[in-house]
Amino acid sequence: MRLATVRDGSKDGRLIVVSPDGLRFAPAPVNTLQAALEQWVEVEPVLLALKVFPEQLELHSLASPLPRAWQWLDGSAFQSHGDLMCQVLGIDPIETTIPLMYQGVSDKFYGPHDDVKFPDEALGIDFEGEFGVIVDAVPMGTTAKDAMQHIKLVVQINDWSLRALAGPEMKTGFGWVQAKPPCAMAPFAVTPDELGESWRNGRVCLDLAVEWNGAPFGRANGEPMGHGFHELVAHAARTRDLVAGTVVGSGTVSNENFREVGSSCIAERRGIEVIDLGEAKTNFMAFGDKVRMEALDADGRAVFGVIDQQVVRG
Repeated sequence: MRLATVRDGSKDGRLIVVSPDGLRFAPAPVNTLQAALEQWVEVEPVLLALKVFPEQLELHSLASPLPRAWQWLDGSAFQSHGDLMCQVLGIDPIETTIPLMYQGVSDKFYGPHDDVKFPDEALGIDFEGEFGVIVDAVPMGTTAKDAMQHIKLVVQINDWSLRALAGPEMKTGFGWVQAKPPCAMAPFAVTPDELGESWRNGRVCLDLAVEWNGAPFGRANGEPMGHGFHELVAHAARTRDLVAGTVVGSGTVSNENFREVGSSCIAERRGIEVIDLGEAKTNFMAFGDKVRMEALDADGRAVFGVIDQQVVRG
């Protein structure tokens, strides 16, 4: 099942169920995705029972599936990305066996085709291709094994970052605020069964194809996560309940063979250049630049739809 949110003038939009071919939709029996997640046991069977899709889907009318969330927790579950970022930021590697995670801004998720405003190109504007999950209510102390049953939806995310601010904020020891503006989501939030064999061990085992200004930039696969999403959810719930609608991200999708498959963010490419050339050569984004992201399954279907955004002056 694939769910989406149509803009209707309200802050949370109107929840719809999308046809298997992605061309049509039916209105959901509850108004918003947040409402559906809060009563998932009752609502899911009704959503699954919808087999007639009378309305034509206009992709540019879609907001983020969850335009605002109670909580956004982003991990950094790909070791190759973490190693490269330490070199870019000039910090020592983080020696730990527990998942890395920070709490980001959640009161806004950009829609998949929204322009993204920034005040200054000098801030180091960067995209970050990720996968994520959305959970129902998760009790404090839930184990990784039990966390799997709380993962109701899987999403694709563009975690916008301002790299010139990231290093200084990290070095304070308090974490990110200015360096992490709102993220964007691809149009479709999907139930794990939609991924078929590509959902394994709490991981999205698909390539995430990224283009920058129309040129291929990366095609890293989501399988090599050091911690699966069930483990990230359990980590987040160790000392708190997670409310229904909490979004948990994987961090930038990255593979050890980055020279072959490319990267999902500019900072990682710059890290590779530091290793290979002694200095970073690739600039960050400029106003007018565009980024496109999609994850294709074995049938060539963009499971989550497409993120296609432009950077503009705020």
